Amino acid sequence: MMRYLSAGESHGPALTAIIEGLPAGLPLEADCIDRQLARRQGGYGRGKRMSIEQDRVRFLAGVRGGVTLGSPVCLQIENKDWVNWKETMDPGVSARLDDRVVTRPRPGHADLTGLMKYGHRDLRNVLERASARETAIRVAVGAVGRRLLAEMGVEVIGFVRRIGKVEADIPDLPPDVLKERAETSSVMCPDPVSSYRMMEHIDRISDVGDSLGGVFEIRVFNLPPGLGSYAQWDRKLDGRLAGALMSIQAIKGVEIGVGFQGASRPGSEVQDEIFYDEDRGYYRESNRAGGLEGGMTNGEPLIIRAAMKPIPTLRRPLRSVDISTREAVEAAYERSDICAVPAAGVIGEAVVSWELAVAAVEKFGGDTFAELKGNWERYRASLKGGLD
Repeated sequence: MMRYLSAGESHGPALTAIIEGLPAGLPLEADCIDRQLARRQGGYGRGKRMSIEQDRVRFLAGVRGGVTLGSPVCLQIENKDWVNWKETMDPGVSARLDDRVVTRPRPGHADLTGLMKYGHRDLRNVLERASARETAIRVAVGAVGRRLLAEMGVEVIGFVRRIGKVEADIPDLPPDVLKERAETSSVMCPDPVSSYRMMEHIDRISDVGDSLGGVFEIRVFNLPPGLGSYAQWDRKLDGRLAGALMSIQAIKGVEIGVGFQGASRPGSEVQDEIFYDEDRGYYRESNRAGGLEGGMTNGEPLIIRAAMKPIPTLRRPLRSVDISTREAVEAAYERSDICAVPAAGVIGEAVVSWELAVAAVEKFGGDTFAELKGNWERYRASLKGGLD
């Protein structure tokens, strides 16, 4: 089983993660992770923190000579801003606990509930870990999963479908065209006209000190059928993918395939009929299920979307209550994004990649990557001829 744990605060010295269960012999270099970290920091509407941090990963264990060793892999991303917060965030007893104290919780954030849960008196003890800065290390971990999938021909492509009131109509483009158009857009939207309208919308909202949410979509190509399982509720891949996406800060909804639209259609317009060809094996001429049936991949492209609410930290603060005086105040403000939907799309790609990689290792096993890949290829070859 592959798993990981992460640690680190937004203004602490570093973010770290330990990955357990990666097979030995997987080609893995820092560059492939750093590319994803750079993508996470981009996007129109990001805040000033992105100009401070230039995220780079460092391997502390588990990798030698550009390949995994089979032992736990430790990743680290330094926080450049730590130099400005040493006295405040020092883990030792010399920390200035009276410095930069936050007592005004932000509506829509973890601030107040986290304070009540853990008994803190300074909201900074909550917001430092609840911050979306934590997603940098998740992108690094997801890039490792993406690397494993790429070695087996699986491609993960994300793009923005909606920002605020501006929604793009994205045609069924070939993967290479979809990827190129998304990567050349400042808001990660494959439609140039909609991209421009989205940026205008962000500018208007920025002028009034507000923020915007939206919807991103992820498509995964060349997955084999059978990842996940119908046998137990917690093994169903659609549930695991939805849970991974919902764990991203500000994500409030997930749909697969036709998603919520399917609730208003008759069954004949929702299910995907099944066909067979000697060369292709079993296939479908539609993909309303989004590549998942019965908690498992079915061989069609995976299509999954997530809805992100607007960032809760606003330059035009909402009403709140000071926890030290109980007086009505305006919520605290620390530098923040106006719109982080493109960044959330990159994070979404990462968590989806990780869950799919975990499912691949579960199904195909092996202590070495060569063994895992061989099992993958033999399984795919057996499906082409049809199972008796």
